[in-house]
Amino acid sequence: QVQVVESGGGLVQAGGSLRLSCAASGSIFRINAMGWYRQAPGKQRELVATITTTITSSSTNYADSVKGRFTISRDSAKNTVYLQMNSLKPEDTAIYYCYANLIPWIDGTLSSTTRDYWGQGTQVTVSS
Repeated sequence: QVQVVESGGGLVQAGGSLRLSCAASGSIFRINAMGWYRQAPGKQRELVATITTTITSSSTNYADSVKGRFTISRDSAKNTVYLQMNSLKPEDTAIYYCYANLIPWIDGTLSSTTRDYWGQGTQVTVSS
């Protein structure tokens, strides 16, 4: 089984910073990508940032609304991804969900396909 667990949310004033962490654990063969989505009340879940890693390189992708303010990074040895959020705005208020796209072991057998696993979410509230 695979678990994805987020931490680091909370309440912060506008202009402040927060750092989210997300760790994937369990029967993992290889992680292809990890990232963050968010969902504000009454809105659809939207991409925040992703990081895709291969043997030789990694690449990041950000929503336009967070470019220059948020930074995603990954510690491959720990199967952990971080989201450093600076210059936070009230419109960043949302539940932030971490996901991992990976190849798991299933009952001792390597899965033939990649799968997405999601965390439970962590609340980020930015007050004006």
